[in-house]
Amino acid sequence: MIHKLIAKIQKTQAPIVIGLDPMLSYIPEQIQKKAFAEYGETLEGAAEAIWQFNKEIVDKTWDLVPAVKPQIAMYEQFGIPGLEAYQKTIDYCHAKDLVVIGDIKRGDIGSTSAAYATGHLGKIQVGSKCYTAFNEDFATVNPYLGSDGVKPFIEVCQEENKGLFILVKTSNPSSGEFQDRLIDGRPLYEHVGEKVAQWGQEHMGDTYSYIGAVVGATYPEMGRVLRKLMPKTFILVPGYGAQGGTGKDLVHFFNPDGLGAIVNSSRGIIAAYKQEKYASFGAEHFADASRAAVEDMAADIRRALEAK
Repeated sequence: MIHKLIAKIQKTQAPIVIGLDPMLSYIPEQIQKKAFAEYGETLEGAAEAIWQFNKEIVDKTWDLVPAVKPQIAMYEQFGIPGLEAYQKTIDYCHAKDLVVIGDIKRGDIGSTSAAYATGHLGKIQVGSKCYTAFNEDFATVNPYLGSDGVKPFIEVCQEENKGLFILVKTSNPSSGEFQDRLIDGRPLYEHVGEKVAQWGQEHMGDTYSYIGAVVGATYPEMGRVLRKLMPKTFILVPGYGAQGGTGKDLVHFFNPDGLGAIVNSSRGIIAAYKQEKYASFGAEHFADASRAAVEDMAADIRRALEAK
C-alpha cells in the first residue's frame, strides 16, 4: 500500500491527505434539513448528514489528492449510525481509488491491539468464512504501551500489505508535557522516532517503509531532526492550515526526492466555505470551496518545496 500512496502522490503532485473529520457545525443547513426530514433529529439523521457531506466533498476533490483520513471519533460520537457513516465513507473513498488512512489512534496490550488491527486492517474468521470489517489501508497507532501494543499491528500489515502511522511528535499545544521530556539527555520523541525507524525495517517497501510516523507541522525544527532519524519513514504531517502550519513549515519533512511526507488538512478543507477567503462560494457550494482550498494548499506546498 505504501507503493500505491507514493504513486498517487507522484501522479497528483499533491502530497495531501484530506481529513474527513465532520462536525455537525461544519455541515450546511440544507444538508442537515434534508437528512432530518428523512430520519428526524436523531443519531441516524446526524449520520446521514455526515455521510452526504463527506460524499459531496469526495466527489469534488478525489482527483486532486492521493488520500483521505477519516477521524473515527467524529463518527463514534453518533454511536452505531455514526460508525455506519464511517464505513460508508471508507467504502466510497475506495471506490474512488483513494488511499484511506483510518485515524483511530489505537494501541493497547497485545491481544487487544491484535483485535484492533484485525478490525481495521485485517480479516476476521467467522466459522468457515472470512470477512474484512472497516478495511482501511493505513491506521494511526499510539506507541505508548511499547512494542507489545505495536507488533500486532505490524503483523497484520505484513499479512495484508497495509501500513501504519505511529504517533511520534503530535501537533497539539500540550504535546510537550510528555513528548519533549528528556530521557538520557534527549527528548522522548527522538527515542520514539528511532523505534519507529527500527519497526519500519520489519515491513519495508522498495524505498520507504510501510510503517510511518506522525509529526506535527507546528514543530518544523523537530521535523528536521526526525527526518534525519527516520530517512525511510513516510511522515504524516497534521497541523497545516487551521492549526497554524504553512507550506514553508513543511520543507524539512520531505526528503531530497520530494517524497517522504504527506500533509493533512481537515477543517481547513472540509469547512473552507466558512473562511473569509472562500466565503463567495457560499454554503450551497461548500464542496467547490473545498476543492479550491485543496488547490491552494497544493500550490503552497509546491512553492515551498521548489524554494527549498
